[in-house]
Amino acid sequence: MSQVLHTPPQTPAYGPGELAALAERHGLAVSGARPPLPEYIRQLWARRHFITAFATAKLTAQYSQAKLGQVWQVMTPLLNAAVYYFIFGVLLETKKNVADFIPFLVTGVFVFTFTQSSIMTGTRAISGSIGLVRALHFPRAALPLSFCLQQLQQLLFSMAALVIILFAVGVPPALSWVLVIPALTLQFVFNAGVSMIMARAGAKTPDIAQLMPFVLRTWMYISGVMWSIDNLIEKHHGMPNWVGDLLRANPAAVYIDLMRFALIDSFHASQLPPHVWLIATGWAVLAGVCGFIYFWKAEETYGRG
Repeated sequence: MSQVLHTPPQTPAYGPGELAALAERHGLAVSGARPPLPEYIRQLWARRHFITAFATAKLTAQYSQAKLGQVWQVMTPLLNAAVYYFIFGVLLETKKNVADFIPFLVTGVFVFTFTQSSIMTGTRAISGSIGLVRALHFPRAALPLSFCLQQLQQLLFSMAALVIILFAVGVPPALSWVLVIPALTLQFVFNAGVSMIMARAGAKTPDIAQLMPFVLRTWMYISGVMWSIDNLIEKHHGMPNWVGDLLRANPAAVYIDLMRFALIDSFHASQLPPHVWLIATGWAVLAGVCGFIYFWKAEETYGRG
């Protein structure tokens, strides 16, 4: 009894160019392909409610296991400020020749923490949410943006505590407090841009997240958080002018100084670097635009491999 072997029909071999033409002819596209930049922005805007809800949920869950719950949203930055006051204000005596040192210090700590936390959470935005990235299709920039929005919400809780401190030390409310809104807006754009740069870097090399605390701590020490940049420059007469200019133009220092100028009446315009609003806007535009485009260019690589 003879047996007949039936071989399956052979699939014709296509070259890369022929496969692309075949896919285009049948309306097929690469899964997770990067959309054009205008379309990507439209998709991101369409998911603005998701970004807001995700940020709020992360903030609520942050202290859900603690007995004091959301009280830690205010207590954590206040305790950090208290530690810095004891070390730098009392032991190192940096409070000398600084008017209203407590509001000066607390404002610096709160504002820098906003940038620090935005960058740290942004670094882990993709690598720490890999399950969500692989399960759902959405513009990946929504993740670092939502983490930055979460830190902004955290800062607003801290600002409520700062207002109480200002009243307690005798700083009256003033019209200049309105400047907090544009200052925070520019800082948020800057934070979001840097966060997206670090999110792409962290997605490719997760070990960067272990290095960032040391980088950010160094950045904090040169940003005038716990001490006055003007006093430092005045104390070191031999310091080259360009070093002082770099310290003043440091984006973290710029946003801290703008907030101090807005909230503390003893912090005068003469203590601000020249063209401070132009510098603050420049940093925000540079980081925001470059960071967004840099992140978008790697959109189709997130969650792969």
